[in-house]
Amino acid sequence: MPFIDTLPVWVLALSIFCLRITDVSIGTLRTIFVVQGRIRFSVLLGFFEVLIWITAISQVFSHVRQQPYLLLAYAGGFAVGNAVGIFIERKMALGTCELRIISVNRGGEIAEKLRSIGHTLTTFNGEGRDGPRVLLNIICSRREVGSILRAAREIDMEMNYIVERVSDSSSVLPIPHMTGWRAVFKKK
Repeated sequence: MPFIDTLPVWVLALSIFCLRITDVSIGTLRTIFVVQGRIRFSVLLGFFEVLIWITAISQVFSHVRQQPYLLLAYAGGFAVGNAVGIFIERKMALGTCELRIISVNRGGEIAEKLRSIGHTLTTFNGEGRDGPRVLLNIICSRREVGSILRAAREIDMEMNYIVERVSDSSSVLPIPHMTGWRAVFKKK
């Protein structure tokens, strides 16, 4: 690509930095999809990840003798790309979680509230160091964890919780209740 040779060094460095952020972010997401067993997404992301990587590394190799600063742009893009990939994955919140809520006195009320807003859960009575406890076990999507915890905290600010990712389970998640326009147009 002859036009690249005419670019100012800072534009080339910025381009390599951005390409590297993009390919490493895609690689982070691809790795997560591989772990989750999402084959189609993994293949598609892998294709674009390598395509972008080859573009970036070829420019570094072509110009590194004249402009060693390109190595810093390449390495910096890699470092920032990891953080960006993790940020994107957290925002996407893909996957399933097991949420365990432990309440001293108000576990029954929390269970009632969560069931009333459409969540299925199982409760267990247990014994803690200072007396009886109620354990609520909920399988939910990662996106729902925040809203479930907010609803539970409205009832018991002192509750404890544990969130674990679920790689496989014997049942599917319950179908959420439709809201808004989807509920209006729902076929009966």
